[in-house]
Amino acid sequence: MAIKLNKEESLFRNELIFTVDAKAINIDNTMVNLFMLLKHNGNRPKQRARSAENAFIEIHTLKKVFTKLEEDGSILGFKDNPEAAELWMRSNLVNMVYRGNIDKEKVSSLRPIHLECYRVRNAANTRDYNTADQVYLMLSANPTVKEDLKDFLMEGWDQTTNKINANNGLDVDSLGLLHIIKNVKPGFLESSSNLNQIYPILQKQAELFCDDVRRLLVYKRLIPRNVLIDYLKTITSFHLSIYIQKLIHLLPKMIESGTSDINDDWNIVLDATDNHESKAAKIAANDAESLINKVYDYVKATFQVNATLRRLKLDKNNSENIEKALQVLKDKPSDFEIYFETQWDNLYNSLEEEDKLMIEDMVRYEDTYFDRYIETILKARGTYQYRYHIQLIDNLSQKNNERGFMAQGRSRKHPRRFVLGTRLLETLVQILVLESKDNQFNTRTLSIEELIQSIRDRYGLVINGLNEDRFADADLQTHLAFKENVDAFKRKLRQIGFYNDLSDAYILQRIRPRYELNAQ
Repeated sequence: MAIKLNKEESLFRNELIFTVDAKAINIDNTMVNLFMLLKHNGNRPKQRARSAENAFIEIHTLKKVFTKLEEDGSILGFKDNPEAAELWMRSNLVNMVYRGNIDKEKVSSLRPIHLECYRVRNAANTRDYNTADQVYLMLSANPTVKEDLKDFLMEGWDQTTNKINANNGLDVDSLGLLHIIKNVKPGFLESSSNLNQIYPILQKQAELFCDDVRRLLVYKRLIPRNVLIDYLKTITSFHLSIYIQKLIHLLPKMIESGTSDINDDWNIVLDATDNHESKAAKIAANDAESLINKVYDYVKATFQVNATLRRLKLDKNNSENIEKALQVLKDKPSDFEIYFETQWDNLYNSLEEEDKLMIEDMVRYEDTYFDRYIETILKARGTYQYRYHIQLIDNLSQKNNERGFMAQGRSRKHPRRFVLGTRLLETLVQILVLESKDNQFNTRTLSIEELIQSIRDRYGLVINGLNEDRFADADLQTHLAFKENVDAFKRKLRQIGFYNDLSDAYILQRIRPRYELNAQ
């Protein structure tokens, strides 16, 4: 059945809700484009067209750059070690699509290890589907953190002279990247943006992300730069996933309440056992299934907001407009239906006779023209958005990756479930062993119970759910599931070197910081 929607009706993405297009997301591409937004203060500049021989950047292009650098005396040893140099470039300096497939692999960009990396990229292979815009909006919740992050990422490069600052003690990968770009002129055309006029609809979640970034930056003189950037990449993907999951849970409630200021009651159980058949895995899988079941309601809610903004003739570039739309959706004015009666008639009359009968059957229980109109749009676009939002959640949650918190087996017996990757756990522990006093950070030790509670309170991630209201009447199997989960959580902490319980003294069984800080 072909339902003819105009461009505005079929458009789903709304920057006032979530800037991201539901597509297959690569977090490295997100970071590259984020660095570009940070450099250009929220604008996404257009790349100038290159001449034919430079239209696409490939490995041999970078080889020529290093050859020229050696001729100029900037580096030594490139010609003497061509194979080792190429392996270094391929593994440490560039991101690639179809990596390992000799016939298809292509350079997408330089790795996101310095703010200037975006200068050398093949834009078609570095699409981020506006995830970088969402991260930039979230960082804007704390402009000081945004500037601190920008300063850290810019280290080693003098913006005034456009030269490398050799006194900064950068790692070899960052220096190699800067040598590549030092003779590359920006070649960008500035473009306009509305990002700086919008604030995140989940303001507290954005502020939490900023606080996590701020805490990680405390380590910038203690942790190797490449490790810290990996932590930043991990926490960015983690927060993007939590953000969209909370939106899926909360947006329909916002419409019901008529405001974005509602109680955030989102939480999920994580399976720490790494065992598809564990008791905790079943609870975590139920939470994942609940999320998937809510996606369709979220898609419907977004189309409702979009339609209301069109009805009110409000643009998507001012956060006050979404509050007006939410209020109108709760308390519809008397003339609200007139507009949607016309819209419904236009859609209905464009259908074939057979399709009209199908649509009539589909909307026969809808009382208003607005509801009929939305259901028709959902019939046309809902399945597409549902399918790609599942993919988006998988990508942002780093499914089946140690940096993520979602896993899925190959069998239908092992559906999606929330887990806790060791790389993600390591990042969270580095954040949570910090405490702030008088706007300064110190490291501290934590008991297992304190760490579990901190992860629950800060992120809504449940490892031991026996204190949760929804498990108040839990049976024996649930109690055993959470005991098993806590034991597995301890094992994970041992794996990453934060926990040692060789002593029988309970007071010594604590999470100990890997890097000690004193009032920095």
